[in-house]
Amino acid sequence: MHYRRLTPSMSLLLVFEAAARHESYTRAAEELALSQSAVSRQIQTLESQLGISLFRRQGRSVQLTELGRRYAAEVVAALGRIRAATLQAMSQQEGGALRLATLPTHGSKWLLPRLHDFYRSHAGVTLHIHSRIGAIDFNAQELDAAITVGGVGDWPDLRAHCLHNEFLVAIASPEALNGKPATPEWIASQTLLTVASNQKGWAQWFSHNALDHRQMKVGPSFELTSHLMQAVRAGMGVGLVPRALIDDEDRRLGLVEVGAAMVSERSYYLVYPERNETLPALAAFRAWLLAQQA
Repeated sequence: MHYRRLTPSMSLLLVFEAAARHESYTRAAEELALSQSAVSRQIQTLESQLGISLFRRQGRSVQLTELGRRYAAEVVAALGRIRAATLQAMSQQEGGALRLATLPTHGSKWLLPRLHDFYRSHAGVTLHIHSRIGAIDFNAQELDAAITVGGVGDWPDLRAHCLHNEFLVAIASPEALNGKPATPEWIASQTLLTVASNQKGWAQWFSHNALDHRQMKVGPSFELTSHLMQAVRAGMGVGLVPRALIDDEDRRLGLVEVGAAMVSERSYYLVYPERNETLPALAAFRAWLLAQQA
């Protein structure tokens, strides 16, 4: 068999990868800045070259065939290795660059205040920091590593290094307390504000403090911890937040910790695909992060 048939062009593979990921020519076209007809033509060219049907047309929509789904899995993995090899080659210059995703509030409250120490000993490394909430897709997003929160085993396909435990503490405003004793029983009578990514936090806190779950009055939910903290300052209720994210400015602006901190069921992790493990910039950053915990 001719090698050309076995090695489709990179442009055809990139179009196929995007179309397979979205199962939509329209969304693939938007992502690649092409017309929908251009995407359709390139998929047809690839199918003709391979001699197989990759997509099943259903009206105006498309769906991967079983062969297409298997081929997509291999292509995604191969493109990931190519991207990693390219990045590694580019980063062989002194230091290199690292594209890091981090949770917004954890990044601003915990990571950024410490980065001067990292740069003191790694001046040749450039960190590009991106705020992300939720799952990270390293095949679809141009990221090398991420700092995220979760439990043991949440990332079976990734390298995961535990950075530190999450200690949750209840917070209130001085106006809400109004001179009352800052006790768990007082909190149980208040409106409970939550962060969307940790809906079970209050239930764990009530159990930890031997309080009746039927007393819980769950209020608004927020995507960002920083927004929840602003809502607490505004008197909307009490919040449950990681203690590491409360700094001197928060206390000065009127946040009061109520009761003792509680060890959460979650921890903070550095995660990345195995293919990125030897990137010089990631190796330097990983060693520095783990040393912070030691």
